Amino acid sequence: MEWFKTLLIVLQIISALAIILLVLLQQGKGADMGAAFGSGSSGSLFGASGSANFLSHATAIFAAVFFLCTLGITWVGNKKEVATGVLSGTVAPAPAPVAAPAAPVQDPTKPAVPK
Repeated sequence: MEWFKTLLIVLQIISALAIILLVLLQQGKGADMGAAFGSGSSGSLFGASGSANFLSHATAIFAAVFFLCTLGITWVGNKKEVATGVLSGTVAPAPAPVAAPAAPVQDPTKPAVPK
């Protein structure tokens, strides 16, 4: 689950930077008046109104990705493991190891002595 959170954070950073770039590239409301009277922006790559539509749609898409990543990071960060049992929140102590009774080791070269 940690790789998913990392992926969401990377996508969120990329989408935030893209939103910043796209907002800075867009023209203000008063710039359209200059294009109507023959200003240089009408001969741009997208035309007089084509850039506004493209940049607006791209900004909306990156904004949606940003918000979805934010919701995903919140969901992953608040997800808790479900434990079952009466004492699910406590840690049980480890049981002490049971030692076998020490039996005397008999030398194979000596005969057994009855008690």
